[in-house]
Amino acid sequence: MGDQEWLADRFEADRPYLRGVAYRMLGSLTEADDAVQETWLRLSRTDTSGVNDLRAWLTTVVARVALNMLRSRKTRREASLEPHLPDPIVSSEAGVDPEQEALLGDSVGLALLVVLGSLTPSERVAFVLHDVFAVPFDEIAPIVGRTPTATRQLASRARRRVRGAPVPDGSLERQWVVVDAFLAAARAGDFERLLAVLDPDVVVRADGGETRPQLIAETRGAEAVAKQALSFRRFAATATRVLVNGVPGGVAWSPDGAPYAVLSLTVRGGQILAIDVLADPERLARLDLTFAAS
Repeated sequence: MGDQEWLADRFEADRPYLRGVAYRMLGSLTEADDAVQETWLRLSRTDTSGVNDLRAWLTTVVARVALNMLRSRKTRREASLEPHLPDPIVSSEAGVDPEQEALLGDSVGLALLVVLGSLTPSERVAFVLHDVFAVPFDEIAPIVGRTPTATRQLASRARRRVRGAPVPDGSLERQWVVVDAFLAAARAGDFERLLAVLDPDVVVRADGGETRPQLIAETRGAEAVAKQALSFRRFAATATRVLVNGVPGGVAWSPDGAPYAVLSLTVRGGQILAIDVLADPERLARLDLTFAAS
């Protein structure tokens, strides 16, 4: 086996891990794949004879690529205050497959990814590498262009922000009870039952993309969210149960059988604390939702 073939085999073995690193940093499956591909191109052009730990080297490279992507993205979006949801990982309610497990790890819910998206690029990279993948600060520092002490401060600031991300209840079964009650109330048009399962401070983040700009919005408060749910009750009637990044969710369908939206619902304390709705037709078309078709 030649050196290039050996490198290719080693890279393919680490591809799921690298994709998981990139997804946590970017919140985009397409961009994560692009970052992994760029990492392979750099590996194929590099003399690795002096590399002692290839996975660590690859982690550094994919982190640098992701950081550049984040900085470029921030420049493009800095004038926009509209919600932009991460790409969801949608799976059967029976559970996620091994490839999805590599992406999700311990838990990368959409609500957490939304919070990560509010960090600066350097904060996000420092937090993900250190807190999720246990990379030492002295190895992260050259990636973000800071001293190890400053890098530690970046991760610390990110950690404080991440603590504010809603954490779902531990039991998936109990989460489903609440989500099913919400969907049933929406289908029935029962405003009071909706209020009963919504946290008073519930937030809905909806992203309809360029095709549906009228759906790009953030709604807060149980009454406002309940009214919104009633206005979309016809879609609640078509929703099929799925897991979205490991937590209960649903796919709502248009009359023509196309997916209208993917919903992720974060349940804490027996009530729904956050609802993330991806209704961007272009991004929905890139998801394999055939298993969830009603």
